[in-house]
This record gives sequence, structure tokens and C-alpha cells, in this order.
Amino acid sequence: MAFRKIINDPVYGFITIDDALIYEIISHPYYQRLRRIHQMALAQLVYPGAVHTRLHHSLGAYHLISQAILELQGKGIAISKEEEQGAKIAILLHDIGHGPFSHALEHVLIEDMHHEEISLLIFEELNHSFKGALDMALAIFKGTYPKPFLHQLISSQLDVDRMDYLTRDSFYSGVSEGVIGYDRIIKMMTVSDGDLVIEEKGIYSIEKFLVARRLMYWQAYLHKTVLGAENMLVKILQRAKMLAPASVGSFSASSSLDAFLRMENSGEFIKKNLELFCRLDDYDVLCSIKKWTEHDDFILRELCIRLINRRILKTTLQEFPFDKETIEGLQQKAATLFGISVQEAQWFVFDGIATNRMYNPGNEQIKILFKDGRLRNISEVEYVLIQQVTNAPANKFYICRPGEVR
Repeated sequence: MAFRKIINDPVYGFITIDDALIYEIISHPYYQRLRRIHQMALAQLVYPGAVHTRLHHSLGAYHLISQAILELQGKGIAISKEEEQGAKIAILLHDIGHGPFSHALEHVLIEDMHHEEISLLIFEELNHSFKGALDMALAIFKGTYPKPFLHQLISSQLDVDRMDYLTRDSFYSGVSEGVIGYDRIIKMMTVSDGDLVIEEKGIYSIEKFLVARRLMYWQAYLHKTVLGAENMLVKILQRAKMLAPASVGSFSASSSLDAFLRMENSGEFIKKNLELFCRLDDYDVLCSIKKWTEHDDFILRELCIRLINRRILKTTLQEFPFDKETIEGLQQKAATLFGISVQEAQWFVFDGIATNRMYNPGNEQIKILFKDGRLRNISEVEYVLIQQVTNAPANKFYICRPGEVR
């Protein structure tokens, strides 16, 4: 009897798992850890429904790549059973290296290693555990497999990763600006000279995809309150890393988190302690934040109390940088309010920059295949909206401060 499991997904309906090896990977503790990492970090403080996880997202991306492979095979593109399995495994594990709260803590808890590098380490460890059964999946993931379109389905400016997170994040948050026509985009996919391209009929679906992504960043991922909350989370972990090395005994609520707060070279530490990293998730951080609401250090305690009780730092956005006098004036007010030094007030009043890019023509271009056989970059097509929008990233400058400081 053929292997078959189904998963009921609120976005796509039933997702079918018809491969025993893939089901073993999904059942592995390293993969199940993704249940405990929120996809949209602290966006739930603005959009209460946005509580879905990295596991939801990776299963959704798996479903979309399954649909894309069927479509390409139907158009005569040669994809063997082994290549199909490899691509599906690669997309399932593409986010396996995310740490707690994903991008929000990307370079805070682990400073000198990107999540994609950690994903590769875990991927290789799993391949070793499965006795080389993931060799092809690993090659597809790294982009070294001879059929580049399989890697492009997983990682490019028009991959199933982005298609799922836009569709899923829009669904769970209720932000309708993120809705895309993922099914039509998949129908318009084909391969030319080994690369993934889009048929001419799909131009406007791609345009909608790019616009939706841009709007989701401003409306959800870079929403001013989300920025305030995630910056508070960053400050909390930075403060904890300052205090932990000098503390005695358990500093956080988790021995795994304690180890990462006290380490010196995070990249080398992860390589030697991959199992320890794979025990870290959002729960370690959240429980620690609750514990630190009673910590002796005023700065750590106050930031944690405010985040737990959703007293988020107020964030103001504008098109140009904030002047030094404004920032220092607000820091002085915060110092007076809390009875701390101006230097310490910098934990509560600080500025930053939020960047949003619609399309980067120099990175894995989205190519349109015209009926006459011509291939053109989407940004070069005369009659699409993207032609009228700058390819340069859009920047917004922000300042965060306690609500009492005006």
C-alpha cells in the first residue's frame, strides 16, 4: 500500500505527504521545533491572529512546490522522482536554522552567523543521520544541482517561500494588501535554458505579487508598533547578554538560552553545539522575559514589564533622519522620568531605519518569456507598474521612546 498522510491546512485545505522519507523528516525533533517559532515574531501584538509558526509556513511552501512541480512536469519539463523528492525536502528545511523570533533576533542572540548558514549546518547533520538520503536535496538547497530552476523554486525573487509567506501572513493577520494570485503564478511558470521563467500571460500576476510584498512590509512587517515591540525584544536580549556573564547560576529560564547569552563566538559555538541550538525556541525567550520582570537590573526589568504588558515603546516614522538634538532631548526626558543617567536612557530612546525594497533587478531576476521566444527582466517590460517605481529601496527613519516621554 502506498504511503499517504494528509494535513488539514486552513490556507490551502488538505496537504498530502506521500513520501515516507519526507514524513520522517517532518517527524524529526529538529523540524518539530519550528512549531515553537512564530512566523511573524511579535506582529501578533498588532494583529492578534498572526500566531502561526514556521512549521505552518514550511508545510505551505511544500504544498506550493508540489503544485509547481506538477505544473512544470505537465509542460514537458523533465523532473525525476528523485529530483521531486529532493526539491520538496529542500523547501521543508529552508527555514530550519531560524532561531527564536526569527528575523527579529537574527543578529542579536547569534551575532556572526546568518540563519541560512545555520540551516545548512542542520541540513548536513540531518543528511548524516539519514545516511546520505538527503544528498540531492542538499545540492538543490545550495544551488549546486545542475538544474538551477529547482533551486530557484526554493530561493529567488519569485520562490514558493515568498508566495506562501505572503499568502499565509495575509490570511492570519487579516491584512488583505498581501493577497496574491499564487495559483495563477504557478500556472504561468515554465523553464527556459534551465532557469525558472514566467510566461507573458503572467506579467500582471507578478506585478501584483511585487506590489503586495511591498505593501505587506509597510502594513505588517514594518508596522510602527511592530517595529517598537521588536526593538524592545532586541534591547532586552542585548541587555541580558551584558548581564549574564557576570551572574551566578541560572540567569534565564532556560539552560540553552543561558549558554547562548554567555558565549563569546556564537558562530563557532553553534558549530560545536548544534544540538543545543536546536533546543532554542520562542518559549525559552518568553519564559525568560517573564522571569526578568522581577530582575534587580532596572533597565532589563522595565523593558520586560512593558513588553509583557504590551506597553510598547511609541514609534514615530518619517522620511528623513531625526536630528541629534531631538534624540538627545528625548533621552534627557527619559532619564529624568526614570531617575537614570542619560546613557542608560538610550535603552529606552533610540532611532533606526526601516528599509523596504520592491524588486532588486541585480538579484535572481524575474524573467518573462514572450510568445516570440524573447526573455526580458520584469523591470524592463514597458507597460507594467514596476517600470514606474524606483528599483532603489525605500527607507523610513524612526525613533522609539516610552509613551510618557513626549
